[in-house]
This record gives sequence, C-alpha cells and structure tokens, in this order.
Amino acid sequence: MEKIPYMLVVGEKESATATVSVRQREAGDLGRMPVGRFLEMLQEEGICFHGGLSD
Repeated sequence: MEKIPYMLVVGEKESATATVSVRQREAGDLGRMPVGRFLEMLQEEGICFHGGLSD
C-alpha cells in the first residue's frame, strides 16, 4: 500500500468555494486551493490515483 503524504480538510468555507485546505507531511500547511489544482500537483509529483470525482 502506498502512503500519500497529504491531508485534506474540507469544512464549510472549502465546501462553499469548491476548494480544499492542504497539509503536507514535510512542508506543513500549503493553504487552500481548488481541487483541480491539488490533483495537478499530485500528477506533477508522479502520484497516481484511481477513480473519478463526482460533482
């Protein structure tokens, strides 16, 4: 099993703005960003994910 070094927080603010708050194990708090940007970041790092996103 592969561990992904990120934690996502989705609260009321994030839900209202279609964003996620991202925390990385080593770098700490990366702030709030659109979900699509987070997925791009994973792809840039070579982290693969399976499945899709639902609206």
